[in-house]
Formats: sequence, structure tokens, C-alpha cells
Amino acid sequence: MYSEFGAVADARQVFEETCEKTIFVWNALLRALAVADEGEEAFPLLRKMVAAGTLPDNFTYSCMLKACVGMIRELHAHALRHGFVPRVHVATTLLDVYAKIGDIAYARNMFDDMPNKNVVSWSAMIGCYARNERAFDGLRLFQEMLLVPAENAPNAVTMVSALQACASLAALEQGRMLHGYLLRRRLDVILPVTNALIAMYAKCGRLEAGRRVFAGAGGRRDVVSWNSLISGYGMHGHGEDAVRTFEDMIAAGVRPTAITFIALLGACSHAGLVHAAQQFFVSMGRDHAVVPRAEHYACMVDLLGRAGRLEDAAAVVEGMRIEPGPTVWGALLGACRIHGAVELAERACKRLFELEPSNAGNYVLLADVYAGAGMWGEVLQKLPGCSWVEVRRGMYAFTAAEEAAPLAEQLLALLCKLVAEMKEEGYVPDTRFVLYDLGQEEKERILLGHSEKLALAFGLINSGAGEVIRITKNLRLCEDCHSVTKFVSKFANREILVRDVNRFHHFRDGRCSCGDYW
Repeated sequence: MYSEFGAVADARQVFEETCEKTIFVWNALLRALAVADEGEEAFPLLRKMVAAGTLPDNFTYSCMLKACVGMIRELHAHALRHGFVPRVHVATTLLDVYAKIGDIAYARNMFDDMPNKNVVSWSAMIGCYARNERAFDGLRLFQEMLLVPAENAPNAVTMVSALQACASLAALEQGRMLHGYLLRRRLDVILPVTNALIAMYAKCGRLEAGRRVFAGAGGRRDVVSWNSLISGYGMHGHGEDAVRTFEDMIAAGVRPTAITFIALLGACSHAGLVHAAQQFFVSMGRDHAVVPRAEHYACMVDLLGRAGRLEDAAAVVEGMRIEPGPTVWGALLGACRIHGAVELAERACKRLFELEPSNAGNYVLLADVYAGAGMWGEVLQKLPGCSWVEVRRGMYAFTAAEEAAPLAEQLLALLCKLVAEMKEEGYVPDTRFVLYDLGQEEKERILLGHSEKLALAFGLINSGAGEVIRITKNLRLCEDCHSVTKFVSKFANREILVRDVNRFHHFRDGRCSCGDYW
């Protein structure tokens, strides 16, 4: 609270008076320094933290980078005064620093003001967009880069960032074009590029293509290659394939990392392999010297929660040897949303609101829990989801707030027609999580405007018979959209791929690859 007001002295006093300084207490003071632009105090505090026996986590380094922004800008101003910024190497280094700390506006200003840009400059800016959820902008800039002189042609670093942008958007056709470019330039043999290709195909719904790239890597594979394939299997709900791949990895003599087990446990969670996941969790430290992190505990909480074992999931949180972070409490909240556990959801949210008060997703999940329990007085305003669909190599975005647009009217008309036909075949709209206390007809109208339904209708209208419709959503796929997409895949005789925030759903002939378990 004091950090929000820039009252560093008060924040420091609370810090000093705190007897038990957990990682969250240290991070809170680092964040206060970052907010107040007192970066010069951050490094001594970090050294003191490590000396006290508290190891930094991801949030610690994020705070450190933000705390150093003021120092970086001061250095930038110094370089400007002495005429160094026009030099391409100095400007590129500054650009790369801004990109790494997520200061997109400053990075872009640096990039635009550079009179001479080299391949490192272009790569740093594209990477900045790819790492900061601006994949559209990253791909657009990559297209511009292809028009520059040949000496600044994309290199392996550039291509990894561009492939990551394609993966973020599930832009398969764009990714295929990049693959062709890589083959022509013979960049596909570079291992980081190979790994990015595996991940891109998996996240774009072409797991088999990713597996072929993996197989073609042969002896060049590293642990990242195996992790990418395991993660891909998990994302598509192929838990048993993920387990077999892990076993092959061990047999090949490749030592698993903490990320390996995050991918493996996540794969078990999506496939309901509770017993296997429990065995892997125990084997982490016993057989592979991997110390469980918060992400591993979050996977176990998610696994048990999905299986309906909420008491066991809560017991995992209570028994953790480290402080539960947002990922753990978020996993527990997600389980509560699925099973309607109001009291446990409120407990999880109390901690989440303290740890990450600006994360709107937590408020949305709690609102879903209240709505499912009919507690309309507690429901919050839900932020709209967004969905993307790729049609003829173009990406189109939809939100539920676009109902007034002429295009949306056409899409809603098609959806109304489809829903009327589906109701004759037994479809019943699932209005449990419509976060408004309205009549059934109004709730059904709101369901029609969900972003994934608009994207689906757009894909049906603008793609040819037999073409696969590929949709990406920024939130979890809701139960009603899941039911509608199953019906549409049967009625329209179309294969539909939807990637939500958790996993892939392959719809075909009225069925989904998740088996209604997600």
C-alpha cells in the first residue's frame, strides 16, 4: 500500500519491523523502490536478501529490472548529450535493454529514431513485441524487415522471435511461410530455431508437424527439444504420449529440468492421469535432483482440482514447504470455479488479491464462482474475452463488445440460425456463468455474443468447405461455447481447432479431443 503512494520510507519501516521476512516481503520492498524510481537502493537490498538466505524468484528480478529503469534512462540521456546514441551499436544496446525490461514505448522510439538499423536492431524490436504479448506488431515488423537491404536479412535470433509470435497467435499459415523461408536460408538446422519450430507447430494445432521437426533433429536435440514436444502433447490432451516421450528422453540420457516436469505434470493434469503425476512429483527430487517450485505445486493443485479432489488440492497448498505464490492459489481458484466451491474460492482470492491486485483474471474467476452459485449480489463486472481466427493467411480479432458492428450482425444472424437447428437436436444453452441476473432469453442472447462464437461464425462464412477453422482465445473456453462448437463441427462437417488459455480442443463430428475434461 505504501509503495502505491511512493512512500518508500514508510514501506521500509514496515519491512524493518517485520520479524519473518518471506520472499514476498522482500519483493514488496523491491517493488516499492521500483515504483519510486530509487533503483540505486535495489542492488544493496538484493545482496542483503541473498545474504539472509532468501533466494530470488522471477518476481524479484522483474522488480529489479523495473527499479533500474530510471538508471537506464539516465544513462540514455548521458549518451545523448555526448553524441553516442546515433552510433548503431550504442542505440541497439539501449533498444535491447528497453526491450528486455518490457518498456515497449521507449524501445520503439529508440528503434524509429535510429538512422541506421542493423539485423540486431530489428531482431531486438521484434523480440520485444513477441515477449510482451504484442505478437501482431512483431509479425508486422518482421514483414517490414523482409523489405530492407539484404545485409540486414533476418538471422536465427530474428526467426526465433517471429516463430514465437506465430505461436502466440496460432497463426499456422504465417508459421508455414516462415518455415519455408528457414529452409531456403538453411537456418532450420540451428537448434534454437528447430525448437521454436516444434513449439510453433504444437501451439498452432499441427502437433504431427512439430513431431516431424523433432524427429528430423536427430542427434541435435537438447532438453528444450524434448520439453517442447512434451508440452505440445500436454496442450493437446495426449497425456500418455507425453509420459512416453518423457520416458524416451530419460532412456536417451537427457537430464530433465524443472521445466520438463512442469510440462509433464501439466500434461498429466489435462489427461486426468492423477496417479502418474503423483509418482512423477515424488521422483523429481528423489531421482532427478529437481527441487519442486511453485509451478510444480500449482500443477498438482490443478490436477487434483480437475479430478474433483478439492480437499486433497487444498491439502497440497497447506503442506507446501515454500510460500504458495499466485500460480498455486490461481490453480486452486480455477478448481473452485469448476466445482462451485465458494468458501474455498474466497479463501484463495483473498491471497490472490494481496499478491497480484491488478490481475483481472482472478476477479473474473471469482465472479464465475458466485454466478454459478446464484450469488448475484457478489458478481463483478466481467471483462470481455477476445478470440482470433486465421482465414486466408489473415488474422481477425473479435470481442464480445462488438455487437453493434455491421459484421457482428451478420455473424449473429448465422449463429441464431445454427442455434435454432441445434436446439432441435437436443442442445440446451448453458447460462450458468452469464454474470447478469437476467431472464433466460436475455442470457441466451448474451451467450451468442461470446467472442469465440463470433470468430467461429466468421470462419464458417469466409473459409471453404473442408478447410480447418483455427481459433485462439485469451481466456478459458466456456461450457456453452464448447457445446456449440461440438454441434457445429457435426452439422457443418468441419474440423475446428480452438486453443484457449489452458489447452487445445480438436472438434470433429460432434466430439472434442478433451473428452469434455478441461
